[in-house]
Amino acid sequence: MNARNLLAASAAAVALVVLPGCAISRGQSSVGEYIDDTAITTAVKAKFVEDKSVDASAISVETLNGTVMLSGFAKNVAEKSSAESIARGVKGVKSVTNRILVRG
Repeated sequence: MNARNLLAASAAAVALVVLPGCAISRGQSSVGEYIDDTAITTAVKAKFVEDKSVDASAISVETLNGTVMLSGFAKNVAEKSSAESIARGVKGVKSVTNRILVRG
């Protein structure tokens, strides 16, 4: 294998490793949307931690194109409702899907 072929093969290998990390995932159409969704998720989680009526460790938050999905478990209906209300109040949230289950 000559130096030119070796260089081309090395460049291709590097591209295969590096470029997938730049890909947009989960249906976002731009890097900006992905960053916005990440910021929304972080903000919702932070609000949960601040608010003592919600157990932040029991509720998962995912955001896609401004739609927040809540899942996990709440102690009661009030906690479930509070979590949804908090999420709706975060800047950039377009809608909230509440899939939190109330325990026992």
